[in-house]
This record gives sequence, C-alpha cells and structure tokens, in this order.
Amino acid sequence: MMCPPWRPTATAESIKVRARMLEDIRAFLTQRNLLEVDTPALSQWASTDPNTHSFALDTGQDRRFLHTSPEYPMKRLLAAGVGDIFEISKVFRVGEMGRYHNPEFSLLEWYRVGWDHWQLIAEIDELLHEVLGGYTSLETSQRISYREAFRQTAGLDPFDCTDGLLSRRAADFGIDIQSALERDEWLDLLMSQIVASEFPKDRLTYLYDYPASQSALAKIRLDNPPVAERFEVFWGPLELANGYHELTQADQQRKRFMAECRHRNQQGLADTPIDTLLLDALEHGMPDCAGVALGLDRLLMMATGAKHIQEVIAFPWARA
Repeated sequence: MMCPPWRPTATAESIKVRARMLEDIRAFLTQRNLLEVDTPALSQWASTDPNTHSFALDTGQDRRFLHTSPEYPMKRLLAAGVGDIFEISKVFRVGEMGRYHNPEFSLLEWYRVGWDHWQLIAEIDELLHEVLGGYTSLETSQRISYREAFRQTAGLDPFDCTDGLLSRRAADFGIDIQSALERDEWLDLLMSQIVASEFPKDRLTYLYDYPASQSALAKIRLDNPPVAERFEVFWGPLELANGYHELTQADQQRKRFMAECRHRNQQGLADTPIDTLLLDALEHGMPDCAGVALGLDRLLMMATGAKHIQEVIAFPWARA
C-alpha cells in the first residue's frame, strides 16, 4: 500500500539519526575551534560550472539564484579574516534527481586556514569514523591517486592516453556511447562506471591528484604532468565529498570562470553571471586554506543502510 503523499518518506528513526548526526558534527568541529557561519541561500550570482545548474528566481526587484553551495560567500568570509569556519546548509541544483540525488539537499562545508588538502583529508577521516562509528563498521580508509586508480581498474594512464583509447576501453567494459565526448567527459564516464565501482565496498576511499583540466577551484601543482590538488571521498562507489587545496589567485579564478562560461555557450546553456564579489575578495587576499563539501544525506544513507535518498529526507522533491 502506497504511503499517502502528506506523510514523510523518511522513517521516524532516520529523522532522529539525522538530528543526532548533526549534533555530533557540530560538536566535532566546534571542539576544534571552527566557527559555524550562516551565508545567504539566495545570491546575485549563479554557478558557472557547465555541469551544475542553478535555480533562478524573480524576486520582483531583481533576478536571484538559489545557491548550489555556500562556497563563494564562505571564501569572502575567509578573505575578511574570520578564520576556520563551517556551514550546514540546504543547497539547490536543477535536474539532480535519482537514487542518490534530490534537487534540494543538505551540505556540510568547512575550511581550514593554513592547511593543505592532506591535513584536511586526515580531519575528514577522523570526523567520518567518529560520526559513523555508532552506526556502521568502517575498515581502515584507503588513499589512492587518480592516476593509479585508473591504471589498476581501467588498465590505462589517464594522463597519457588518446581519446580513442578512452573510447575503446569504455567499449571493452560494455559502455556504448554513440555521441562524441570531450576528453574530460570520457574520464568522468570511466571514473563513474569502471574505476569507482571497484573501490572497496566496506571502506572509505580518498582519491587525489586529479588532472589539471578538472581542477575546478583547486590549486594546480606543477608536477610532470601537472595535477590539481583536489580530492574526492567515496564510500564504495558512492561519492560523499569533494575538496581542494584552494585556489587563492583572483586572476586564475577569473580565467577559470571565463573558460566555464565559454564551455556553457558551446553547450547551448544559458549565460550565468560571474561572482565578481568573490573575485574582489580574492584580489583583497584570501589566506592559503583547504576546504571540503560533504553531502549529509548520503552520509545519513550510510548510517541507516538506506537504499534511496528518499528514505532519509522527510519530504523529498515530489512531497515538498
């Protein structure tokens, strides 16, 4: 018998687990002297990332966008000298619907001034083991580079192979793609369908040193080849978090914004305004830092053993 649409899809127990988890996260971070902050959910600026789409709203006075992450205003706080900070917020992304996606979801984001991504990875691992320890058994985490993960599972070097080889390896694994893909699209496809699917099911995996072309808002380290000081956290094949040793140069950030806007135009997507206030903050000077965004609904799925995100959200999209 179907649950009436007025009722929550989450059980009472999962709602209680969410409350306890939020308490535990706040206690963990505040004990380490991070300050909880509150930034606007509505902004003048939208995401320029071609793969992330913002909800636009007409306020009657101007056009605003629901944030896809509190990252940009949090970085303005860092530039203003506020120090180590975290925020737990609702964020919004158009078109993200499925087993692990809801257009409105909960995100934990935090920043450590003076840290690099390795220090932050260690703290994330400590938080996850502490918060999840009472709900699920966690084996020792593994760390593996993006390059080595591809070598072990897909049998190729993602930094030194042709697009044709990427296409052939996809076909070897039964992935049939008829349309033309760009290089990073091939890499993302192989990552999601082949590489991540081989991560151990009972432990956390920290994937690091992404291609420079996938740097997003991370620093680029001039290795041979250059790599982005970016990492992602997985539970089995499921991505939980995305973090960076943060880019702090305004000129480089402006170039990345412009490149994303050009990419959006090539894909026929609507123009989105670039966050000039973030660029002003970077120009003023943001301290060297590392930051991460962690999906709380997926974390709750881990804690409760839920198979679908609707099991841990009281009123998902169709019932909101």
